Amino acid sequence: MVAAVPSSSEGTDRSKNVIVDTGCANLSSVKFAIDRLGFSVTITDDIDVIKAADKVIFPGVGSAKHAMANIIDKGLVATLQNLTQPVLGFCLGMQLMTRSSTEGISSTEGVSDNVVECLNIIPTLVEPLNAQGNRLPHMGWNTLTSVADHPVLKGINVDDYFYFVHSFAAPISKYTIASCQYGSEFSAVIAKDNFIGCQFHPERSGALGSKIIKNFLEL
Repeated sequence: MVAAVPSSSEGTDRSKNVIVDTGCANLSSVKFAIDRLGFSVTITDDIDVIKAADKVIFPGVGSAKHAMANIIDKGLVATLQNLTQPVLGFCLGMQLMTRSSTEGISSTEGVSDNVVECLNIIPTLVEPLNAQGNRLPHMGWNTLTSVADHPVLKGINVDDYFYFVHSFAAPISKYTIASCQYGSEFSAVIAKDNFIGCQFHPERSGALGSKIIKNFLEL
């Protein structure tokens, strides 16, 4: 694990947990969720602070195209791809960990020159959620249909409820450690090595969402 090293602008305690400032919405609500658990956290796009953090969180609301453009503009791509400490992504933050997102595909033409190349940390992809006629976005509370044995999911069980807001999802793959169903089965949580991503919003998922965040911060 990379040791926390305070920068001149960050106190030692506050530099241990970092929320990456991708220029998207939802940063404050993620910070408040962590603060409520009694942990300190810093929102930053400072490469040195991110590299030195004990834990790193990718937040997420918005589009992959916009978020990736911000990450590229901030010069963060290589830094995020090469993190060795535990990293947790929320919703869009999870999707940014994948190889690519097809959120730009036209539903009428079925072709895309707008596939968004993501960070390619977890080699799966994000595609339109096959909701089988259910309303999109998939918004609201839904249950997990499978839960693997993973430290971040300690105390989490099948049929536990979490809060989702999304129209795109990662398919079931060998990286799936929890699944959900909305028309079809999709990955609710994916993981590879030190990277973990939740399609739902832990910060909006009550006590169980807080449990996942706490599990992560205590890794």
